[in-house]
Amino acid sequence: MNRRILTLVAALIPVLVLGVAGSVFTVPFVALGPGPTFNTLGEVEGKQVVDVQGAVLDPTTGNLNMTTVSVRDGLNIFEAFGFWVSGQHGLVPRAEVYPPGVPREEIDKSNQQDFKDSEGNAEVAALHFLNLPTVVLVRKVGDDGPAKDVLAAGDELISINGAPVTTPKDLVAAVGSQQPGNQITVAFRRGETEQTANITLAARPDDAAKGYLGLTPTEGARPPMQVAFNLADIGGPSAGLMFSLALIDKLSPGELDGGKFIAGTGTIDQDGKVGPIGGIQFKMMAARDAGAETFLVPAANCNEAKQRIPDGLRLVKIENLNGAVQSLNDINAGKQTVSCG
Repeated sequence: MNRRILTLVAALIPVLVLGVAGSVFTVPFVALGPGPTFNTLGEVEGKQVVDVQGAVLDPTTGNLNMTTVSVRDGLNIFEAFGFWVSGQHGLVPRAEVYPPGVPREEIDKSNQQDFKDSEGNAEVAALHFLNLPTVVLVRKVGDDGPAKDVLAAGDELISINGAPVTTPKDLVAAVGSQQPGNQITVAFRRGETEQTANITLAARPDDAAKGYLGLTPTEGARPPMQVAFNLADIGGPSAGLMFSLALIDKLSPGELDGGKFIAGTGTIDQDGKVGPIGGIQFKMMAARDAGAETFLVPAANCNEAKQRIPDGLRLVKIENLNGAVQSLNDINAGKQTVSCG
């Protein structure tokens, strides 16, 4: 009897050790999988995802869903194995998502800034597509630039030395034509109040012969129109395309989605060029699980996307915003679109 007990204990010890190790020790991998998906034409927590004020809006139905990728960190051995065999997740080295030596807070802050930038790019791209007027806004003021105590993020720039500023290039040209030490007069609007200020230019860090104001300009809707995006706790730039499409849908006649369930992803710049993103296969899974029938895929992601297409999901290859709108119009008209196949 004692020998049997000893044999059983000896056999159980490795199992117990493996169980403890599998539950306690983490692996240097993260699990990527389908994340939440949001209808950019709908609401989240009682607010419009893409909220437009000060303009006449066209009614919209259906879905233009942006998609996300979930990231699960701090996995133990058993959890990692479970995700790996699930077929719904993939394991990647943790260093690819969270680079060593970079604080997690810094990574999250960078991702949030990318998301914020994508909102601005989406707004400008949509307004340019619709030929709607824009204004030049201050996106960011440098901590050590000449404008730091005068201008603030969100200010509308009106003129430099009396010359109208209608695009960011106007601002760059006006300031760059001045020498360091020159004083310029800046007219700007903060809220509903128009103001002027004299600012002495510094030298540009990359060209000491040119004047430097120390701010980053961008474009935005001309008042009284205001555009706001109301999704929190999401990072990265990949929602840009779907934000642009939602804004176009709300500000133009007809329905881009034809009342159907369209989803997609892709970065966008202010000229409407659509760029690649990460985790395309997981985003397609999330879209199909939510009910999407069509998925808009950045052209640069097509090769990866077509390797594993969820059943019943049509892929549409997208190069730019014009092409995305044309593809949706073609779908509504029953025409063929360019696919990733």
